[in-house]
Amino acid sequence: MTAPTPHSDVENTPPERFVSGDPYALDAAAVKEPPVGWRASSKFFGPGLIVSASVVGAGELITATSLGAQAGFVLLWLVFVSTIVKVAVQMEMARYSIVTGEGGMEAYNRVPPRIGRVSWVFLMWALMAISKLIQTGGLIGGMAAGLSILLPLGLGPLSPAAMAIWAVVVTVIAIASLIANRYGLIENVATFLTMAFVVVTVLVVVALPFSDFAYSAGDLGSGLSLQLPIGAVGIALTMFGLTGVASEEITAYTYWCLEKGYARWSGPNDGSEGYRRRARGWIAVMQKDALVSWVIYTVSTAAFYVLGAAVLHPQGLFPEGNEMILTLSETFAGVFGETGRIVFLIGALAALGSTIWAAIPSWSRSWANALSIVGVFDWSDSRARNRWMRVFIAALPTVWLLTFLWINSPLVMIMIGGIAGGIFLAAVAVSALYLRSRIEPELRGGRFIHVALVVSAVAIMALGIYSVVTTAAG
Repeated sequence: MTAPTPHSDVENTPPERFVSGDPYALDAAAVKEPPVGWRASSKFFGPGLIVSASVVGAGELITATSLGAQAGFVLLWLVFVSTIVKVAVQMEMARYSIVTGEGGMEAYNRVPPRIGRVSWVFLMWALMAISKLIQTGGLIGGMAAGLSILLPLGLGPLSPAAMAIWAVVVTVIAIASLIANRYGLIENVATFLTMAFVVVTVLVVVALPFSDFAYSAGDLGSGLSLQLPIGAVGIALTMFGLTGVASEEITAYTYWCLEKGYARWSGPNDGSEGYRRRARGWIAVMQKDALVSWVIYTVSTAAFYVLGAAVLHPQGLFPEGNEMILTLSETFAGVFGETGRIVFLIGALAALGSTIWAAIPSWSRSWANALSIVGVFDWSDSRARNRWMRVFIAALPTVWLLTFLWINSPLVMIMIGGIAGGIFLAAVAVSALYLRSRIEPELRGGRFIHVALVVSAVAIMALGIYSVVTTAAG
């Protein structure tokens, strides 16, 4: 194998789990035979766990819980629809990256028509990314809110001073811990945080039937009846944009698949059957990885929804933003005592913290790749690439902190980004359909994959158009 570059993400990590050398450079000397079967493949999972960490955060804790509080169990079905409908698009974008070695931004820039030197999809990403600077500020605020409730610093839960102090602390810790920009570290911490919030949220929901907020099998059944009350359409649309893999997670997944090694282990496309066999094998690993992540974030999202439907809806409580975390923590304190309050807050902090942990390096890759596309630096220069990623790892959280301190309303901030993300998701679906045609037929997958992609893309585009119409009308 080629020697690792100085900034390699595989320093001090087991060679069998992470690729050596520059993961964005396809080298025939770095090829690796793909594993066969779920058990062998599981050793090479990772990108999906980072995505799960990014997905389950403010979108679930605030939006899904709020939807459950307002609509009750009747919209539980939307959790499963909003998560599964995007998986085919996620897999298709990752397939393109594994075959070509290109990240999501480079892929978007190949979708015609072009406006100058960039694609229309690239321009839509730029607009979405700017709006997301507002939403991701809400992540900092949500984390600060949870910490101010758990440890108010003598200033009172949710007090402006405590919130500001914790927001700064969260930002500084995030930058300091991520600035090394090592894939192995990012994956390992994301996995730990993901497992932490899954265990806590499931534990909380399982405990509810033994409390004053018990729900029944009939309640769960009513939630799968495919009803959509008119009054819940707006927040349901926002939930679709925020739950499951959103446009930014789909984009980030392409980079994580590359940095895990799926493309480099496949090798450069030399037209041989050996290459096709390896590529199909690593694509199969990616698909298993994506499905596991889908199960994780769907279970967690459903748990948060049930939390809102079972605990808040019967009381007629519809807390917003920071008050959501405070209300739920006080409710659990009343039902399960101080232990219940602390357990809930730990789960909430793990969910919000995991999103921040995964979102910062994810966005840093997209922003850095965008700069390279407009000519700021050469993406193939690994040192320059890593340097620019680190610049954004420091700059983006700082901007998010400032937007939170300025707006100071996490729910509003999250919903703004959710609507913009939902609109851009339609462009991602169009890109996936186009890019599939650019891959040689032997690597495209079977008819079922094609049908699933078309159905997913049509559903996403329809909801994207609906989002534009309803937003303009409002």
